[in-house]
Amino acid sequence: MAKRFACHKISEGKASAPAIISKDRIMFYQVRPEDGMMEEKNHHLEGRIIAKKVLLFPGGKGSSVVQQDGLYHLDRFHNMPAALIVQDPDPVLVAGAIIMQIPMVDRLSEEFYAAVKDDDTLFVNADEGYVEIM
Repeated sequence: MAKRFACHKISEGKASAPAIISKDRIMFYQVRPEDGMMEEKNHHLEGRIIAKKVLLFPGGKGSSVVQQDGLYHLDRFHNMPAALIVQDPDPVLVAGAIIMQIPMVDRLSEEFYAAVKDDDTLFVNADEGYVEIM
């Protein structure tokens, strides 16, 4: 049975996909657009694919130019994450999610973060303000 957790909508939309959890902030410019693989050396997700997954991460890093350019190229190659669950949203990430039409939420409970694991199927419903662990 699915467990539902309330969240705060940042960018509208719905998505269902496996979770990928990062302990590190993300610079989307360091994600290879051709396949969505994290290339940043010594990053928690180095060598892993974030494309078409629900990405849970602390927040973004890098300038607005590299963040937006990275997201743009992921979108161009159809390798954008399915949805973003962020702990510390910044204006650059928010703008990117809205422009690229990626569902983005925040303000999930500690209970959610304790329960969710890599590869759990998540349903993010930003429009109605909840995330389900399926």
